Amino acid sequence: MIALQRWIAPYLDRRMLILLLLGFASGLPAPLVFSNLSLWLREVGVSRTEIGLFALAATPYAINFLWAPVLDRVALPWLTARFGRRRGWGLLIQALLIVALLLLSLAKPEQNLAWMALAVLFVTFLSATQDIVIDAYRVEILEPHQYGAGSAMAVWGWHLGGTLVGAAGGLYLAAHFGWQLAYQLLALSVLIGMVTLVLSPEPRVQQVILEEDAQQRARVAGWSWLPQGVRLFLTPLYVNLVAPFAEFTRRRGWLWILAFIFIFKLGDALLGRMANVFYGDLGFSLIEIAHVAKVYGLAAMLLGVVLGGVLVARVGILKALFISGLATATTNLTYSLLAYSGQSSLVFATAVIADNLTSGLVTVAFVAYLSSLCNLAYTASQYAMLASLGNLARIWFSASSGWMVDQLDGDWMVFFILTALIALLGLPLLWVLMRYFPIESQPDRVREEQE
Repeated sequence: MIALQRWIAPYLDRRMLILLLLGFASGLPAPLVFSNLSLWLREVGVSRTEIGLFALAATPYAINFLWAPVLDRVALPWLTARFGRRRGWGLLIQALLIVALLLLSLAKPEQNLAWMALAVLFVTFLSATQDIVIDAYRVEILEPHQYGAGSAMAVWGWHLGGTLVGAAGGLYLAAHFGWQLAYQLLALSVLIGMVTLVLSPEPRVQQVILEEDAQQRARVAGWSWLPQGVRLFLTPLYVNLVAPFAEFTRRRGWLWILAFIFIFKLGDALLGRMANVFYGDLGFSLIEIAHVAKVYGLAAMLLGVVLGGVLVARVGILKALFISGLATATTNLTYSLLAYSGQSSLVFATAVIADNLTSGLVTVAFVAYLSSLCNLAYTASQYAMLASLGNLARIWFSASSGWMVDQLDGDWMVFFILTALIALLGLPLLWVLMRYFPIESQPDRVREEQE
């Protein structure tokens, strides 16, 4: 009983509820521009290759670090003064996201596919920017020892918003009312995130930012080989735009860290992009996909998230990453079994449950790892940089998933075997990090007590 109370205690902090609801807002747009969108496009006759290319519209998730420094340093008129730096930006972006989703709902892909692509790009830009705010808020509002529990709650929220409401709920709505009305109703769900931000505390890390900025200004002032006027001009540019990334490159093993983040989840990216198309090609209906892939899959994912939080606490972040990464690659093979079995409901459920369980494990460990790498003075910039690097590989690589299936003449079994092999590529790099660059080598962070 005492051991159980020890595991539950971190989740009783009220900040965990905030992270759950913000995770909901973060996850909601994902199926509307990925999995559900693929089904919508396939339903109106768009080819698998064109559906795969729609993954490129998710590029903002891979490059949002480029504008993350703006959210770290720029104050918004009235909103920042009223709600603070993080919440002010969050409220603005979420209001625009509602507008973007409503515009996407009006698209008619069978008539103008390019217009839909632009609408999807607008949604992904705002969704990626919302992620900057929410990720930074999570890192800043928690103590380092809470990152495992905080990551678990964020992932829970993400899948409640993305998998249950956005994906499964979206499929149910589309089956009964059509795609356009489904998207319009789901756009209003973003209001949950806005209400959460209004009622939540603002992280207090201003002193950390001031101290770090003073150090960086002193660094530029020490460049005596430059004329004073040039140094005065460069100081704000360096402090606000360059320093977040320069600070990271001064750490031991930073190139190994970036290489690992880049390739770790490539196999999952390929599988995830084509999963719904695969289900449809096997002959499963929208309702069957919603029941198994979304509802059962969500339950397995949430269980995996809980187990992932426990695993991180018990063995540490890096060991948890290794164990969960190996398990994820193994469960990719269950989709090959489904391809061999055909339209088997039992194998369908088994594959989906196994894949989602291990995905929950690995996602919690990965998010906790990225959080542990951030300096609080540059939370938005550094987390966005690290997350963007992982997204860059997954988004660009997954764009070839439809082409790969077509080149294999629709041989799904071989395709999923390849995804399992690709999923193993990051484990040798992870071993190097575990052996030579453990998390403890990263710089300590100092934070003020949260309200």
